[in-house]
Amino acid sequence: MATFDPGHLHIERHALTKDDVSYNLHLDYEVFKDPKEGKGMQFTLHGSIEGKEMKETFFLPKDQAYNFARNVTKILEKYGIPKVHSSIGSNHKFYDLMFEDMREQLDMKSGDPVKPEHLE
Repeated sequence: MATFDPGHLHIERHALTKDDVSYNLHLDYEVFKDPKEGKGMQFTLHGSIEGKEMKETFFLPKDQAYNFARNVTKILEKYGIPKVHSSIGSNHKFYDLMFEDMREQLDMKSGDPVKPEHLE
């Protein structure tokens, strides 16, 4: 199950078998100005995985904000979600809503420049 409100994505999954994983995760995001990188998005991933509470915050500059799922996947794997379950990308409908919201909040346009050092 997943729900979206501007600035917030909630994903909940209940284990179906003993080898499955349960989680209840919230991904909050807001425009943030980093002194070094400039305008971007501050993300906070919080909730529970297998009943254990977790919370991680990360920043992505404007030109990297769309790549948030990569960071989320790494965090989920760090907290013990196996790779087979760590890609939360199956929620495309909700990601599309989130991308559109981020595009508006960051005033992003097609063709906006990308900093070459972010491609390394």
